[in-house]
Amino acid sequence: MVTEMVEEYTKICAEADISEGEVRTFDINGRPIAVAKYEGNIYAVDDICTHDGGDLGEGDVIKGQIQCPRHGARFDLKTGEVTRMPAVFAIETHEVKIVAGEVYVAVPA
Repeated sequence: MVTEMVEEYTKICAEADISEGEVRTFDINGRPIAVAKYEGNIYAVDDICTHDGGDLGEGDVIKGQIQCPRHGARFDLKTGEVTRMPAVFAIETHEVKIVAGEVYVAVPA
């Protein structure tokens, strides 16, 4: 039996509500998601650092990366890959689309 993972887009806010370099946290389908704007693009990633469970939504955006406020681990906003230890496991990224100035994020249902 093949189980298909279904993702649905959830509207989270207006694009103008997220400032350049800002990180905000949203609960989507019971899952905390950090949403950041960098160089005019909006990215969505899981809000939990894989190193020690830090809240990435309280972190900073640095050169296309999101930094955990606990121990400074960094993750690429586009790929979720670790760019700076102490984390060694990537975070999950989520597809984002902008429709009529509104931000939608796809998170598995």
